[in-house]
Amino acid sequence: MNILVLHGPNLNLLGERETTIYGTMTYAELNARLRAHARKLGATLRIAQSNCEGKLIDLIHANRRWADGMVFNPGAYAHYSYALRDAVAAADIPTIEAHLTKILRREPFRRKSVIAPVCLKLIAGRGVYSYLQALDCLSRLPGKNKAA
Repeated sequence: MNILVLHGPNLNLLGERETTIYGTMTYAELNARLRAHARKLGATLRIAQSNCEGKLIDLIHANRRWADGMVFNPGAYAHYSYALRDAVAAADIPTIEAHLTKILRREPFRRKSVIAPVCLKLIAGRGVYSYLQALDCLSRLPGKNKAA
């Protein structure tokens, strides 16, 4: 199974930014955990991060035929980017939105995701386990397993 993992804005600063909210795990450590978990599942990952909305859209478009599934943490774009929502819908890739923090318990503007309605599910508030659970869910999808 081929899985695209997209990290949105500011996630490249994990381990440095607001550690009381996001923890001390670095971006590199997060990706290493994802790769190790994907290997156990027999999945192939492509991982990318961008602080730019247009670049994230381009990555979704470019990987729409390769990916059997996508784990997407759109960061703050989750709350207002209809362009990213439309890109996820147009790509027609089974997508799980993942967030490290409990967005429903944060500032009011963070409590709604405009992207979640075009995703299979939203997993939030479990730290790295939000991503790992998303990988598990995608790996169990019927008929979505291409040769790696």
